[in-house]
Amino acid sequence: MTHSLLALIAPTDSPGGGLTMLLLQIGAIGAVFYFLILRPQQQARRKHEELLKTLKKGDEITTVGGLIGKVKDVKENRITVESGSATVVVERARIVRVGDQSAPGAPGVQG
Repeated sequence: MTHSLLALIAPTDSPGGGLTMLLLQIGAIGAVFYFLILRPQQQARRKHEELLKTLKKGDEITTVGGLIGKVKDVKENRITVESGSATVVVERARIVRVGDQSAPGAPGVQG
């Protein structure tokens, strides 16, 4: 592996040819990394934020921990959830499903 990298950097008939190819390959790897990993994560984060913005009183939700209940009160960062006979306060970011819409990439949630 090291020999092949050194061969790319080694001087050839056209000066800078090996280095140019190496830089193009690194750029291609960076582009693949962006389009296959970073961009889908950004889109999923945006969809989750939109899902949480539309949260309102009476919605049925599911949290990351598996708590299922109805929204009783909505505050800036905290949601009061009624589940059975218990009332629980949950952070807004911990909600993975609102009604039948789920956050993209949420673990254990189909939809």
